[in-house]
Amino acid sequence: MTATSTAPATAEATAPDTAAVLAALGSADRPRPQGPLAASATFGWRTLLRIKYVPEQLFDVTVFPVMLTLIFTYLFGGALAGSVDRYLQFFLPGILVQSILMITMYTGVALNTDIEKGVFDRIRSLPVWRPSALVGALLGDVVRFALASAVVLGLGLALGFRPEGGPAGVLAAVALLLVFAFALGWIWTYLALVVRTPNAVMGWSMLVITPLTFGSNIFVDPATMPGWLQAAVEVNPVSSLVSAVRGLVHGEVAGSDVVLVLVWAAALVAVLGPLTVRRYRTRN
Repeated sequence: MTATSTAPATAEATAPDTAAVLAALGSADRPRPQGPLAASATFGWRTLLRIKYVPEQLFDVTVFPVMLTLIFTYLFGGALAGSVDRYLQFFLPGILVQSILMITMYTGVALNTDIEKGVFDRIRSLPVWRPSALVGALLGDVVRFALASAVVLGLGLALGFRPEGGPAGVLAAVALLLVFAFALGWIWTYLALVVRTPNAVMGWSMLVITPLTFGSNIFVDPATMPGWLQAAVEVNPVSSLVSAVRGLVHGEVAGSDVVLVLVWAAALVAVLGPLTVRRYRTRN
């Protein structure tokens, strides 16, 4: 009888007071949502934290650029320019561009992976500026691109590359490359919201980036190409980027090349930015 009679009393004593709970929850001020810049920075930091937990992501910004630089320099240098050293002065700014553009696709791969794992839906439910997850991911990858640039330039200096434009020219060239890479990343971000799997993102990205990089002036002077191919190379935005980077690095930059690259970057963001954000909001 004692156990039976005390059980209801114990339950009543431990039962939560609904009014007290609601009063406690409503007594404190709610934290203000982050602004667009702060939210974007938070998601950018999340992108960088992936490297801490998945160190293999450093492969594409370290080993991959080194491999490309060594293979093309020593494989084609003597045949195309007569000596490795001479070819290196022409080629290294181009391989710097190719190395960075080839790894921009991983922005889309990472986003599609979030979609596949359900993280995408959780992020969309947060009370933050909607595009911040996309902008933050792209900004975080810019840091990775800067690291890859440092790796390529450091290797080039060790091999004998000498930028005549000095440190200022090199920094300006890297900054211009990072701006274009950020803009190009919007293509893969939009693609990640359209296709179903990360492998599909990578496959479609390679179909786009491969002709853009190999059909440019990265490896050889377009003057040695047939007329119809020269025309295609000249309208290739990657060719404009390579010319601008090569000119800045060697102190022979043409202002028109820099302006053209900035126009291409602005056009990519202006067109694909709104399309990507719209797709991000409406995707089921």
